[in-house]
Parts: sequence; structure tokens; C-alpha cells
Amino acid sequence: MFRKVLVANRGEIARRVIQACRELSVRSVAVYSEADAGAPFVREADEAYLLGGAPPHESYLNIPRILEIAKQSGAEAIHPGYGFLSENPDFAAACEQAGIVFIGPRAEVIRLLGDKGEAKRAAERAGVPTVPGYNPEHAATPEELLQAAQTIGFPVLLKAVAGGGGKGMRIADSPDAFLELAESAAREAQNAFGDPRLMLERYITRPRHIEVQILADQHGNAVHLYERECSIQRRHQKIIEESPSPALDSATRAALCDAAVRLAEAVGYTNAGTVEFLYEQTPEGNRFYFLEVNTRLQVEHPVTELVTGIDLVHWQLRIAAGEPLELETPPQRGHAIEARLYAEDPENDFAPSLGTLLAYQQPHLPGVRFDSGVETGSTITHHYDPMIAKVIAHAPDRPTAIRRLVNALEQTVALGVRTNQAFLIELLQHPAFVEGALHTGFLDEHAIRAAESQPPTEVLLALALLAPLARDKARVVARRDGGDAVVPSPWERFGRWRVG
Repeated sequence: MFRKVLVANRGEIARRVIQACRELSVRSVAVYSEADAGAPFVREADEAYLLGGAPPHESYLNIPRILEIAKQSGAEAIHPGYGFLSENPDFAAACEQAGIVFIGPRAEVIRLLGDKGEAKRAAERAGVPTVPGYNPEHAATPEELLQAAQTIGFPVLLKAVAGGGGKGMRIADSPDAFLELAESAAREAQNAFGDPRLMLERYITRPRHIEVQILADQHGNAVHLYERECSIQRRHQKIIEESPSPALDSATRAALCDAAVRLAEAVGYTNAGTVEFLYEQTPEGNRFYFLEVNTRLQVEHPVTELVTGIDLVHWQLRIAAGEPLELETPPQRGHAIEARLYAEDPENDFAPSLGTLLAYQQPHLPGVRFDSGVETGSTITHHYDPMIAKVIAHAPDRPTAIRRLVNALEQTVALGVRTNQAFLIELLQHPAFVEGALHTGFLDEHAIRAAESQPPTEVLLALALLAPLARDKARVVARRDGGDAVVPSPWERFGRWRVG
């Protein structure tokens, strides 16, 4: 095992990796931007070094500076977390050239799977089902794409070959505006990824998004750790994740998981990764299709950890250190659901809500896990993702897991910024969600409007100052609309406000 690991990330994922290092008796090195100087992960690491200014290109994307600190600190390996440089093949290659272990797959595998066209061809060679479409090896012209679309049949999905996060994607329902859509998608792909190439796929309406967690070592061993359903999304960004999927029977689950392992073995994958699929339910039968591979640890990895009892970050470190994967897929244990609590304004198209968390508390409840990178006094800035916490509930069955997650969200205190807290609670209790009738267009189909009204800043400050009294069971009184609202304990609600 390594003696020292540098964590090239921030926030909750940096805390998660630092925790795993501590449990394996590995010293951790944090790197941080000027904006994160007072962040919890900086204090919790064994060592911490300043990267640079708040903008990511000055800090968490600064490859030369990160490698300089790794050498200066004596770190033998770098864990990239997720986001930032985690799927950057140039960073993985630079680590290798510097004699530092990159905790993830090899650079050439990241590069292969980061190209959606090449990844799809690799899946087809491995016998993994793919969405029918047009996957040219050259940069196709809009006219060539239109000709292929007419052969495939409309609607079709235009997709950036080097894309991600929904950029460079367009849905064409007919030939009428196809050329314009293709040119627009190519421009966006060029601006976002420096690569204008596009591919086509038959557009699947109302698909479910299901992904499979894999682990693979350096000795040719690979296992799956079941699936996660991530169909509840907004703008191609996941909001709710759960395992097992309520849609799969045992035979389909086995086929889907086997396909993920087969692809991992075919490309020589190592470390943790996620193979993503679209799952189509039709009167003629249900089918799954390969979508892409995320060559890193996923945001939603706690869901898998809770239903398998396996620590994925421990295994990332052990695999990167050369240990064999002495692990078999265990039986699934119950049901787990994760919700992402964000500082965002549901009344303003979920735009980030910037500011200081005047009070933040998370309840301690059975079967509930919080992964968070913030605390009271933390500042939500425009430089980084505005996530406050991942809230994960585990229970013997799905209905109980939903109730536990709702209860945990209701008892979470986040004052000072607007959040999607009430929106998540409403979503989790929506009849269609409870029934498991999920698909990627769920939020477009079901209008969920649960905006959380925030009291004025002066009230927030007063409540934050009164929090210690509330913990001593004193009566906290706040005036609202001419009346008094009395809160006898820190976890009682008054209106949409929280005291903690």
C-alpha cells in the first residue's frame, strides 16, 4: 500500500478519499485553491498545499502545479476524485511520466473510452448491444449526417463524439431543421471540447438510465457490483440515484451486468468505473443499449457501497497499489437511494444560489449517510459546483428507503442560501416516483413545483445565533407575517424555514 496519496480535488469527494486513506493508514495530501483555504477537507488532510487562485484553471486544473506538489510532498499516487482532471488522459499520462501512480485506468483506456465513437465500436466488438445509428470514423458533413438520419428514421439524436454533460447534443424530429441543428451541435462541441465531430443514434423516447459499477485489477480480474438507476435528471445531470433499479428482473440484471464486465475486460480496464446503459421498455419487449463509460469514481458511488457493503475507495487504492481483486460480487442488501442537495433556486430555473451557509446541520439517523464538503460558514461561490451534500438512505426495501430519505431531508438544516431541499422532498413523494415509473424525461412530464421560501437575511442571522439555545431545548421564536412561530426543538419546522 502507498505511504502517501495526494487528493487532486475538493469538497465532499476530497473528504471521502482522505477518510479512506486514514482508514488504510495512508497519509493524505490536500491541494486547495485560495477560495477553499478554510474548507473542511484542507483541515482533515495530513498535509495541505495551496494550488493558486479560485478559478479552476489556476488551481484544480493546473497539472504542472499539482505534479510539483506531489513531488514536493513525496506523494506516491494521486487520486483525482470526480470532475476536474479525473477523466483527462493527458493528466493520467503526465502522472505516469512523472513516476506517480494515477489512481484510475491507464491513459490510453481513458482516451479510448472518452471518444464516444471509439467507445461504441469497442462495445460492439465485445458483443455489447448499442443504439442503432451512424458512427463515422471521419468528421461527417451535415449533409452526410442528414442522409444517414433518413436511413435510420426520425427522430434521431445528434451527439458530440467527444462530448459529455449534454453539450453538443440535439434532437432532430424531422429533416426540416436538421442541417441547422447539426451545425449548431458541431459549433457547441468545438467550443466545449475542441472537437466538432458528431455521431447519430436513434432517439429513444422515455428511456431509463441504468449504470453498472465495475472494479478491475491489474491482473485480469473484473467484477460488477450491480446497477444503479439514474433516470431522474435535469439537463442530463443526475438528481436521484438508487440501487437496485425497480425496473429490472433478475435475468435482465444479470445480462446487463455481464455486458459491463465483458466490455471492461475487452478494453483492459483497471480500477473503478461505470458502464452506462439506456434501458428501453416497449410492448415488443425490453432492451438495453450501451451509452458510455465513466472512467472514474461516480458521484453516486455511496449507493453501491450501501447495498454491497464494499468500500469502493478502499479498493481503488488497493488496485492502484497492485493488489489482486480478491473479491466476488456479493448478494445485494436491501435498497439505497441518494439525493443531491444543492444550493440552487427552484424559483429561478435552479440557478446556483451563491452566498454563505449561516447554519448547516445534518441529522444523525439510522440508515442514513451524509457525504458533504461544507459546514456552517462555508461559502458557495460561482467557481465550483454548488453541491451542499449527498444524502443517502438505506433500508430493507424501496418504500422504507424513500421514507428514510424524505425524513433525513426534512431534518437537514441549510440556512443562508436557497436550496432544492423542498423540491427533493416533493419529488421523492410524487406518486409516479413512488411507483417506480421512472424515465429520463420524468421532470419534463411531471411538474414538481416546491420552491422553498427563505426568510430575510436578518432572520437567518438571528436563527443561526439562536441555534445553540435550540440545542439546549430553549424556545426559539421568530416573527413571520405578524405572527409568532415557536420552535421548541432544533428539528421542528416552521413554514419552510429550518432552525438548527
